[in-house]
Order: sequence, then C-alpha cells, then structure tokens
Amino acid sequence: MILRILVFGCAMDFRRFVLLILGLCCTQLIFAASLTDGPYVFLRDGQREAHWICEGKLQTRQVAVHGKIKPVCGLVPALQLESQRTQAADELPQVRRWAAVSDVHGQNALLLRLLRAQHIVDEQGNWAWRRGVLIVVGDVFDRGPNQLEALWAIYRWAQQARAAGGRVELLLGNHEIMVLTGDLRYLHEKYQAVAQLLGRSYDQLFAESTELGAWLRARATVLKLGDTLFTHGGLHPVFADQPIHLASINAAFRNYLSQPSLQRDPQIAWLVGNDGPTWYRGYFAPPRASSTQVQALLKQAKVERIVVGHTTQEQIRSFYQGGVIAIDAGLKNGERGELLVFEKGRLWRGLLDGQRVPLALGDD
Repeated sequence: MILRILVFGCAMDFRRFVLLILGLCCTQLIFAASLTDGPYVFLRDGQREAHWICEGKLQTRQVAVHGKIKPVCGLVPALQLESQRTQAADELPQVRRWAAVSDVHGQNALLLRLLRAQHIVDEQGNWAWRRGVLIVVGDVFDRGPNQLEALWAIYRWAQQARAAGGRVELLLGNHEIMVLTGDLRYLHEKYQAVAQLLGRSYDQLFAESTELGAWLRARATVLKLGDTLFTHGGLHPVFADQPIHLASINAAFRNYLSQPSLQRDPQIAWLVGNDGPTWYRGYFAPPRASSTQVQALLKQAKVERIVVGHTTQEQIRSFYQGGVIAIDAGLKNGERGELLVFEKGRLWRGLLDGQRVPLALGDD
C-alpha cells in the first residue's frame, strides 16, 4: 500500500500528494476513534486481565477469581471463563441429532440468524438445542468484521450445551491455523487497527497466554461423531493406505501450533500443507479423488460420510453418492448460508428462513 502511494505520488504535484496523505491519515484516525471491540483476555502471573477497545480508547479490567466478565462495551455479552481447560474429543458416540456449519469468517450476525431460525439458539442467543450437538467445521477467523464475537459465542454455547447434556465443538480450519501462526494476509482492517491500539500483533492477541488462544489450541482438527467424520478441508486419499488415527492427527496440529518450527519436519509440513486436512480440495477440484478412493477412505475411517467446509458451494451439496458432504454454503459473504442437520435419521439442509429441505444424495 505504501509503495503504491509513493509511486502514485510521483505522478502528481507535491501539494496534491500531501493532501492525499493527510486525507488517508484522517480517515484512519476517524476509523480508530470509532472502533469498539473486545474482550481480549490475557493470562498473566496466574491472573486474568480483560481488554476492550471502546470508541478508540483502551479499557482494562482485572477478572475476578470466579472468572466472570461483565461487558464494558461492544457486542459480547457477559462471559463465564472456564476454570479448567478441557481438550477436545477425537471421537464421540452417535447422537439423535446434530448440526454442522462452516466458514463463518467473521459473519457473526448471520450465524446467529441461521441458528435462531433452526431453533438451535434462542432469541437471546443462548443454547436451546438441549442434547443436540453442533459442530463448527473451521474458519471463524478472517475476512469479516465480527470474528471475535463469533468465537466468544461458540465458547459460550459449548458451556451452555454441556450443562444441558449437549455439545458444541469448534474444529480448526486453515484460517485458524494461519492466524495462530502469524499469517495475517486475510485479516479484516478492523483487526489491524485493534492490534495497533492494543500494542501487539494480531496473532499475539491469540497467543497461548490468552484465554481464547489457549482454548483454540485445545480444539480438534478432525472429529468422528458416530458414523460421520468432520474436518475442514478433507482427507486426502493417501489416508486410505494406512490406519487413520484421529488422535495422532489432532496431536500433530496441536504440537505445530505450540511450535511452528516443526513445519521443517516433512510429515508435519505435508499435514499442515495443501493436501492436509485443513486445506485439501481434492473432492471438488482437479486432480479429483475417484469414487474408489473415497470409498476406501470411508472404509478405513469406519464412517458413512465425510463432512467438509473450505470449498464454497451455492448450497450444501452431497458428492460421491453421499460419501462427501460440502457444507460451506457462503456464510463468509454475509448474505446467505445454510447448515447441515441430522435429525429423525435423515440429513437436511437447514435454511435461513427456518425451513429444512431433505439433502439430495448427488452423484458428482
């Protein structure tokens, strides 16, 4: 951006160039002065400290021993912080009903609208699905302007669902991995300003010494729920050539997030790369996996289907005679979205208007 401005400046007279720079600076100052975000919760010397940006000004509060945070400003409601960190499961038993959504990308309002329409949360945004299970199949970070609100909402729903006998699981997508390891190329401009006001790079706001950073590093990347396997991108056909150990895959990603230099290890580099579970697109883009390879994957994983996000579709779609279901239905754009629902022994597309449409088993 700076280089483009300098090149552009060389093509205009000095007075106009100075006015351009002053205009850009004023725009940034106005934007920063109106900025509201938070809380960001830091763990320091055994204590928790919460930070908000309220109309461009930093507000800090010490968190009480019982871990309850009352909102100072912004859209995040009161929070009860976890007293004990629980590592996400690798495998869960079959349940009567579950739902899955992916690629929220900071579109928290649309996510809430969708979950309310499907009666998974109530009008106040609290968990309402009792013993149901909700899987968020990665990519809450980047692109949109309300990713922090979405992360705290999932954090809260996980607590509320657990208390009601249900469950909420967030899986790590490629954008979670990117932000946690300092790759900020898709970060919304709002969060660039937030990081500057907090005096840290944005990835440091989710370091292991923060509440959300520690919580995210305890999440899974692949999860088996009964007869369904969930992961953000997909499993490459090479996984069919050997036993699939979900716990080992999840442990490798957690180790990488704690020590990114592990990427020098060829096995880790492959796992976190384009053919790994958070980036793979081979069910939809060339060279596509064959039906035989997908069937071999399902057999090796002992599941009926693999549910993935990452590759955007016009709507939730079934591929490989139902062996792969793509659920990234465009929430990231802030205009449309769906979630996959399993209930009454059937799979449904849950729509924004509250309807549920039976999922057609495609042959693509």
